[in-house]
Amino acid sequence: MISNRLTRGIALGALAALALTACSGSKAEEAAPSSSAPTSVTVTDNSGEHTINLPLTSVVATDNRTFETLDSWGIKLSAAAVSLMPEGIGYTKDDSVADIGTHAEPNLEIIVAADPQLIVNGQRFAKQQDAIAALVPDATILNLDPREGEAFDSELKRQVTVLGEVFSKQTEAKKLVEDFDASIARVKAAYDSGAKVMGINVSGGEIGYVAPTNGRTIGPMFDIFGFTPSLAIEGSDDHQGDDISVEAIAQSNPDIIIVMDRDAAVAADEAGYQPAAQVIEGSEALKNVNAVKNSKVIYMPADTYTNEGIQTYTEFFNSLADLLEK
Repeated sequence: MISNRLTRGIALGALAALALTACSGSKAEEAAPSSSAPTSVTVTDNSGEHTINLPLTSVVATDNRTFETLDSWGIKLSAAAVSLMPEGIGYTKDDSVADIGTHAEPNLEIIVAADPQLIVNGQRFAKQQDAIAALVPDATILNLDPREGEAFDSELKRQVTVLGEVFSKQTEAKKLVEDFDASIARVKAAYDSGAKVMGINVSGGEIGYVAPTNGRTIGPMFDIFGFTPSLAIEGSDDHQGDDISVEAIAQSNPDIIIVMDRDAAVAADEAGYQPAAQVIEGSEALKNVNAVKNSKVIYMPADTYTNEGIQTYTEFFNSLADLLEK
């Protein structure tokens, strides 16, 4: 017969083996990385906090500040304001992206047909948001337009940072922010605070004055870089450029002129289009202005009017730094 002592020994050994197996299994489970993807993401936009279910199966985009970002990240869109996109944006060549049209004549039923979980809305389509929300009440609508009273450069960084969270592109968003910050630092380092700066908008062959701070696109640069304006007119904030005489612009004698050619983005193929450079260089009133005489007139990228995202500003700021560093 097997002794009681031997029986107890076998039993204890079996228990120990079971304990080791359980322990090692538990540690293996703890060490193994989780393969489950997140099922939702919570972000905050201009209207508050949103929890978005993942994965995203249908995304619509109408904010032209975001098109280049979404395209570069390879985000699949069901529908978008393709008619507002510059030709360089990949969605313009993708027939699977339904075109909603422009903000002037949108076909919002296309958004309904896309059955979106998420709509990245804003800028020109901001006024359509209530109508869109009524048509697709179950969709999350994100509006990350730069907010009034907030620093414009910070708002551009907020926009791509939030989108990076939504689309799990945090690393890519961080790189966009770093490149943008670096371009700003270059301009600040190269700019002589004694140099007077003028922002102008050229459209239809006419030169318009862009107000510091308030004027669209160029105006915020005065705050970002601390530019000294060559001319400041109170209450001037027309985003298409204010009706100030070319003679008044010339009399202010700017040392640097920053130009946005509005028509280059929307009318370059139309008969009668006059490039901004042609208009400025052909202006008799401007020929003796310091900026013109010293080749300190700089033009924003041709697609700026329809592509006002962080990449456009980064590109332009680096070009401006190149000019100022000469």
